Amino acid sequence: MMTAQREPSSPTAAAVDGRSPFVRLTELIVGIEPGKPAINLSVGEPQHPIPSFVGPEIAAHLDEFGRYPANKGSEPFRRAVAAWLGRRYKLARPVDPESEVLVLNGTREGLFLAAIAAKRWVKPRAGKPAVLIPNPFYAAYSAGALAADCEPVYLPATRTSSFLPDLDALDDALLARTVAFYIASPSNPQGAVATLAYLDRLAGLARRFGFLVFADECYCEIYSEHQPAGMLEASGPDFANAVVFHSLSKRSSLPGLRVGFAAGDRRFLSAFLELRNIAAPQVPGPAQYVAVAAYGDEAHVRENRKLYSAKFDLADQIIGDRYGYKRPAGGFFLWLDVSAYGGSEIVTKRLWQEAGVRVVPGRYLAREQADGSNPGADYIRVAMVQDKATTAEALHRLVAVLV
Repeated sequence: MMTAQREPSSPTAAAVDGRSPFVRLTELIVGIEPGKPAINLSVGEPQHPIPSFVGPEIAAHLDEFGRYPANKGSEPFRRAVAAWLGRRYKLARPVDPESEVLVLNGTREGLFLAAIAAKRWVKPRAGKPAVLIPNPFYAAYSAGALAADCEPVYLPATRTSSFLPDLDALDDALLARTVAFYIASPSNPQGAVATLAYLDRLAGLARRFGFLVFADECYCEIYSEHQPAGMLEASGPDFANAVVFHSLSKRSSLPGLRVGFAAGDRRFLSAFLELRNIAAPQVPGPAQYVAVAAYGDEAHVRENRKLYSAKFDLADQIIGDRYGYKRPAGGFFLWLDVSAYGGSEIVTKRLWQEAGVRVVPGRYLAREQADGSNPGADYIRVAMVQDKATTAEALHRLVAVLV
């Protein structure tokens, strides 16, 4: 059965584990000169060209900068999102744009604040309130759990469980005190995709024990073969106990736009909006009009996916069967097993010093489990965000170092 994995209690451990993995990466390689011209494959920041409609949409709605935007999002934005969800997923019924969609200033703030709202919204828990988090994980999940005064419980997502939390390992006592369960599909960093059967089972647990599922689906439009299923498809006609989080950062290569949305359980979203009205950043009107255009256009999304596919073709050719590599089902990261070369931190330093390639140690994307193991300690994360030629150069350098 699953054992709770608490945040470190000592000041030193908390200071290390609670910081951004990118801050820790900078400290790891500080003072080390790159052996070749630097190539940054550490940050998951898309480098593909932005869609052509961005500038014209902003220019056409410049007057919106003179008004405070509504925190729930403009009506055109919410209608565009609801329509896109209906086209993209096989839903039991259409999403109501009035009560089941909220705009977000990017998904990070939404994922963070959602935990605070969930703690207030769920019924009293049977014990210390807990937030369940896949391990490795996106740092906003843990930050939200701690801000909500909940115990972060880290669920190992390793190769043995197909890089997703093992639902069979969760006991009733833990689920009875759970406030929220974060799940990412496709996952960051492993690129694992949850099946609809997996999501159905998770939705059933959420309804039975009264917790919320926060599904981070930001990478849902970057996949190798099959469109990933969505949490709303598994949540029944009322989308009970489920909220999905989406962003234009990856789907449309617009990380600087800071537009995303939350959609799902209307009861929770009503409470979430109350918190957001006093605590969350609003999204400028012109940015929302860009999003309306983005959710109405699939051509740029298909082109974006082709660019990533071409780079994974390179990985297939250059990396082959090294480092436990297998083309991920979704997302744009490589999750490479470098245990034979000294582990994530040693390899990260070597790649920077010898090859000028900047990656993230998997250890920094995960937490230690009760047995002292860290699910990311043997891995490095490689973001396939650069252009094709730069990516090829970086992968050749990586293989030349790790021979």
